[in-house]
Amino acid sequence: MTAATRRLRNWPAPLRWSTYVAIAVVLLLVLALVVSVAVVRRSWPQTDGEIEVAGLTGEVEVLRDEHGIPQIYADSLHDLMLAQGFVHAQDRFFEMDVRRRATAGRLAELFGADAVDSDRVVRTLGWRQVAEQELTLLEPRTRDLLDAYAEGVNAYLEDRSLSEISLEYALLDISGVDYTPETWTAVDSIAWLKAMAWDLKGNLDEEIARALSIAAVGTERTHQLFAPYPYDDHPPIVEQGAVVDGVFEQDATAPDTRLPQRPPLGPRVEAALSGVQQVVDGVPSLLGDGDGIGSNAWVVSGEHTESGAPILANDPHLGISLPGVWSQVGLHCREVTPACPLDVAGFSFSGVPGVIIGHNADIAWGFTNLAPDATDLYVERVRDDRWQQDGRSRPLTVREETIKVRDGDDVTIQVRSTAHGPLLSDLVGEVGDKVRDAGESGVVRDENERWDHAVSLAWTALDPHPTADALTALNLATDWRSFRAALADFAAPGQNVVYADTEGHIGYQATGLVPIRKSGNDGLLPAAGWRSENDWTGAHVPYDALPNVLDPEAGFVVTANQAVVDDAGGYPYYLTDDSDRGFRSARIRELLEGGDGLGVDDMAAIQTDDRNPMASVLTPYLLGIELPGGYYSDGQRLLDGWDFRQPADSAAAAYYNVVWRELLSRTFHDELDADLRPDGGQRWFAVVTDLLTRPGDVWWDDQETEDVVETRDDILDASLRAARDVLTARQSPNADEWTWGGLHRLELRSSTLGESGIRVVERLFNRGGWEVSGGGAIPNATAWDAKEGYDVVAAPSMRMIVPLDELDDARWINLTGSSGHAFHPHYTDQTDLFVRGETLAWVFTADAVEDAAEDTLTLVPPD
Repeated sequence: MTAATRRLRNWPAPLRWSTYVAIAVVLLLVLALVVSVAVVRRSWPQTDGEIEVAGLTGEVEVLRDEHGIPQIYADSLHDLMLAQGFVHAQDRFFEMDVRRRATAGRLAELFGADAVDSDRVVRTLGWRQVAEQELTLLEPRTRDLLDAYAEGVNAYLEDRSLSEISLEYALLDISGVDYTPETWTAVDSIAWLKAMAWDLKGNLDEEIARALSIAAVGTERTHQLFAPYPYDDHPPIVEQGAVVDGVFEQDATAPDTRLPQRPPLGPRVEAALSGVQQVVDGVPSLLGDGDGIGSNAWVVSGEHTESGAPILANDPHLGISLPGVWSQVGLHCREVTPACPLDVAGFSFSGVPGVIIGHNADIAWGFTNLAPDATDLYVERVRDDRWQQDGRSRPLTVREETIKVRDGDDVTIQVRSTAHGPLLSDLVGEVGDKVRDAGESGVVRDENERWDHAVSLAWTALDPHPTADALTALNLATDWRSFRAALADFAAPGQNVVYADTEGHIGYQATGLVPIRKSGNDGLLPAAGWRSENDWTGAHVPYDALPNVLDPEAGFVVTANQAVVDDAGGYPYYLTDDSDRGFRSARIRELLEGGDGLGVDDMAAIQTDDRNPMASVLTPYLLGIELPGGYYSDGQRLLDGWDFRQPADSAAAAYYNVVWRELLSRTFHDELDADLRPDGGQRWFAVVTDLLTRPGDVWWDDQETEDVVETRDDILDASLRAARDVLTARQSPNADEWTWGGLHRLELRSSTLGESGIRVVERLFNRGGWEVSGGGAIPNATAWDAKEGYDVVAAPSMRMIVPLDELDDARWINLTGSSGHAFHPHYTDQTDLFVRGETLAWVFTADAVEDAAEDTLTLVPPD
């Protein structure tokens, strides 16, 4: 018997028992910790050693650097794609599985009744059916790569239990969910492209907002809320060229003739559209939505760079999620030959083979959203299984969809469609007589015949096209000619694509299917579907007529979602009237024009530039308001001499942004319903800039104060005071202690179990608390929504910079990390660097990749 045991036996019995209990509790806690660590780590991928993988024809090496980013080497395209599928599944299969369920309208099978509404919308849109049709249109090479990728995913899943795939599956298994992941197919990969197209679809939200605004405040005041694009201040992407004989030629001169004036705003669509807006908002947002969704991309020729070679930069701004949307990867044929021509690295989507954005040995490319007007809503006349057009009754297309629900009854829906597209209004109940068109009486042939109203959606992405072919060809392009040829098949979403090559050329190409409308439809408002004059013609803007430029005179191309061409210059096709208003693009151009001898570090500084363009406009007006000295003037004095930048530690930026939110609320909330209220983004910069010059405009008047007519200065005064009170309550009575980052936080949340409502489960998967710089309509585009608060809702999802003279000197960074496994070292290991504005070395050549490798995994065929 040990001395310690003898002492314990001599203690009073109650004390001995309490000690035993304490020891037992400690042992149980230790055991629980060991078990929990084992469960968490069980799904982490093997990254070294050797694994037999079914389907391989030769040996594949997967080299990972200190951040777990894989570079894959193989001797055939088949093995390369198979290995990419295997590695994606290692790192992120749960994310892949959720995405394919979202795009097929099958989330309720896994997550129960709460997911039924989103499944109903996706089934109505028919993403999966379109993807199945697109598969039949693909070139054999693309189909082979998709099938090889699927082989790799399935090879990883084979004989693995749920807990060996992800922690999420382990928890679902413990909770009693009887689930076995289905095998991966090529259609699963293609369907993801439908989700990408939906999130970047263009101006559907603006179309609805215009109609609802007209109903709320009338046409004239709605024009104030949708200001025209400021071409004089914010140049379009392409400033030279015209369409000649159906081809866009950058050296051509636009004709003197002007396009006919578009018809005035069409039919007034009333409250039913707010229900359709809720339907649109109900679609799972896999890339994000709202004003913050956009991107920066630019390319600079050697005449402006220190090296004398082009530099290309890109940072897409998407919704924030955990894991982040991008998966970094390198895909290398050991020997580049016609049979195995791939040598590429960049940002991929887990679930899709190849690289979406990046560079190969010859060219680099980056994307921003063109956001062409590729959607239209139609107000339809329907009754039972019929719809009306030009006085004739036509049959609706009807299909039935059954949604299986975990722990619930199946839900069956009917999807009805006109020739324009599916009836979204069926998802919100009867529209009935809520929708009215001022001219409808002249169309009805039989006044005793009653037609109900519905709202349908026309969208180019609902027609099958081989966009997957474009991605494959883009990865293999070697020069401007093959680059442009690759993008000809890129149908949706329409994108701006910047280009650079190792020969010293730079360029730009617009992509996507853009419908040509008949004369009755300007695309700005929902149109009367019972009039064929409002239909699309069935033709699209020809690819060769889409704007493009090679080696422009300026020596650079900047695209940040601004207008592509000046529509007053004679461009014969309508792309959109709802481009980003160009604040980011103007700032990037200003910084690029400011000097030559540019390098990679200069590009990184532009990507993290945080100067607020609206602050320079509004601040002089705010300083012109006389506030009483002391408490209220403490905030105002921060603005005196402020440089309009928004680093995380800025007190002035904190105060300014709270004032901005208060100003928007006091100016617009009294007349605009929740769906129409300002989010504070770039469109509202233009609206308020105009209103500031008209201090007596009716928008300034608070309609809820009947006996008082407020002016601009009344609203500014009230906003300044309210902001002081807000920051005193939220941060400190001492104005010098306020910080913008204290309000503007980055919270990364898992879109599935991270939103479960169970706090202990959410803490397993969510990470947050980063105080960040930047803001909306700023190059460092950490957008926030003034309707909700100050937290980041969209951000640069990655950053990359590629110098074409030395590809091993490229830089990149992801918003989160390479791993989708909670608690893995690479779950959010890039986020701290990202928030500080830092980037990682992005090596490309075989020797450099090998030098940077921390782990090497060899995949071999089975014996």
